[in-house]
Amino acid sequence: MSPVRIRTLQSTDAEALLAFEMDNREWFERFIDARDAAFYTVQGVTDHIAAYLSGFTAGTWHPFVLEEAGGTIVGRANLKGIDMSERSAEVGYRIAQSACGRGLATLAVRHLIQEAQLHWNLKQLVANVYAGNMGSAKVLERCGFLIEPLSRQETTEHEYRFDLSI
Repeated sequence: MSPVRIRTLQSTDAEALLAFEMDNREWFERFIDARDAAFYTVQGVTDHIAAYLSGFTAGTWHPFVLEEAGGTIVGRANLKGIDMSERSAEVGYRIAQSACGRGLATLAVRHLIQEAQLHWNLKQLVANVYAGNMGSAKVLERCGFLIEPLSRQETTEHEYRFDLSI
């Protein structure tokens, strides 16, 4: 297993991030909502990165990538919706199918918790997981999150909310 580095997303990541997203598109869409087709272009990913970095500058997002030696992106993790008045944020992450089973999701979530505490001084993190995504539920529970069922509209898949007080 090659070492993985977690770092803040950069504007120069467009091609590597597009490759990661394209390679794992079907895998991700099993567990999360599909992205618009326009996202899957260099321009689409470039715009996506610009929006995330703008949010980082504004203090509402902190986007990370997990990268193997050589620059291959094998995962993403984000603190999103950072609310400094509530001292809270939502966590999100996705790991390449080929990298599953290596503990990278747990590594990513633990990194988000650490950054939430040290960089942002947050006290509450939440995550939303579709009921069928048992892998993510286990990762969150392993990292100390507690499950709280959410009622959803009848036309959407059942989702669970996980909370962590830090």
